[in-house]
Amino acid sequence: MIPLRQEWPAAFAARYREAGYWRGETLGAMLARKAAEGPDRLAVVGGETRWTYADLDAEADRLARGFLASGLVPGERVIVHMPNLASFVAVVFGLFRAGLVPVFALPAHRSAEIGHFAAKAEASAYVIADRHEGFDYRTIAESVTAALPSLRRVFVEGEPGRFAALAELRGKGDGTPLPAGGSASDVALVQLSGGSTGFSKLIPRTHDDYLYSVRQSVEVCGLGPDCVYLVALPAAHNFPMSSPGILGALYAGGTVVLSRSPSPDEALPLIERERATMVALVPPLALVWAEAAARTRHDLSSLRTVQVGGAKLTMEAARRIGPALGARLQQVFGMAEGLVNYTRPGDPEEIVLGTQGRPMSPADEVLVVDDIGVPVADGTPGHLLTRGPYTIRAYHNEPEANRRAFTEDGFYRTGDIVTRRPDGYLVVAGRATDVINRGGEKIAPDEVEDHLRAHPAIHDAVIVGMPDAYLGEKSCAFVVTRETLRAADVKAWVRTRGLAGYKVPDSVVFLAALPATAVGKTSRRELRKALAASLPAPAQSERA
Repeated sequence: MIPLRQEWPAAFAARYREAGYWRGETLGAMLARKAAEGPDRLAVVGGETRWTYADLDAEADRLARGFLASGLVPGERVIVHMPNLASFVAVVFGLFRAGLVPVFALPAHRSAEIGHFAAKAEASAYVIADRHEGFDYRTIAESVTAALPSLRRVFVEGEPGRFAALAELRGKGDGTPLPAGGSASDVALVQLSGGSTGFSKLIPRTHDDYLYSVRQSVEVCGLGPDCVYLVALPAAHNFPMSSPGILGALYAGGTVVLSRSPSPDEALPLIERERATMVALVPPLALVWAEAAARTRHDLSSLRTVQVGGAKLTMEAARRIGPALGARLQQVFGMAEGLVNYTRPGDPEEIVLGTQGRPMSPADEVLVVDDIGVPVADGTPGHLLTRGPYTIRAYHNEPEANRRAFTEDGFYRTGDIVTRRPDGYLVVAGRATDVINRGGEKIAPDEVEDHLRAHPAIHDAVIVGMPDAYLGEKSCAFVVTRETLRAADVKAWVRTRGLAGYKVPDSVVFLAALPATAVGKTSRRELRKALAASLPAPAQSERA
């Protein structure tokens, strides 16, 4: 098994510890401390479950002992693939307590992605819910365990089928000792990259760096014990996990409320019932909520802050969201690899509406450079590079990607084109790569193209993004076929390949040949130009 590591040069690590950014506390120890400080405070609400800090702490301990009693060994990796349930929070802290490493998957991921994550992480176990939004996650477990014998344990919240039930696990480990302590410099968890070049890469985060990110987010966002954080986005995503998210609300001594669905029909009643004060949304969802708020009978007056991130928020949309929801808008621009930028609570309107914030830490080092790496003047667009106490230095087991993504002196090339203002605030122009940002969900063209090319009637295919007023971008597949196909046939094929639904092309255009550059590569630029000029117009080109 390849060790999971995330290391900073000794001089940098010493500097971060001396400055108090890294404090040597693990995430499991953080929960224990908060439970000791306020055992009777309400920590987590999910469905009918209402746990105090003492309840959550005890549940995490029970699960930790159960995981170890089942044969898992500290240091092993566990794929966590659950919707927004209270048990998700307990499972994650149970893994921390057991010295196991959660690898976070999103509910929309399917067998192709889970198989890749499990193989790349060399995972030993897989935690799922039985069903969510009509989908039975046990079918994925059956598929990936058949293909990966090393994935030897599956735990299910709900009806277990042929797997182990989490309910049984909770009582299995009575008397099983927990590992002592653990180092805060160890990898605590694994997040996933946006996957701009194929499947997502694995992002190891240490207790020290991730907890610093959480603490700093809590400070910047002004969270206190009266915070009630509503989790509307998938809980495993880095944004609602740590910016300040679930972990930030718990660090502040507040309450986490989980909504099973991001739909305003489910979430708005929760705001009223639980008096939620903060929520994080992606731009398309924020616009849906803004429209729903105008019609709702539910009292949303407790809501103080609506964070919007995950994709570029246009100024026109930004103007609508805060007033519609009766809350302060906060723009968030960050990445699972590290750097997080926020607009601040006291910022003037022109900054809140027109920028994506500024770095949250005084130790964040930011460079904006031209195509050859030379820093550009403020006000000039360029490539965003960064390093700091919570920005990673390497992906897990990705030597080629690491050579591309990191400079020799440790700066992470984010792949974003930004303009930095003289006051340090960033305005994001877009991605330098071909990744498609479909309402905050990242689609790697190479991944979908490989699946398209596996169709026996498809000779070649290219996926590009096309502007969309609602989602920011949609995906369009340009396809060269060997025999007649309809657009519906192409989309149906992608759906059968085990990919998340958002990766199915929104439009399909059939061409006799793909345009090429002078050296014979497919010219994505020409395809985008054709889309922009509506030549060919997708609606006329689809044989549906």
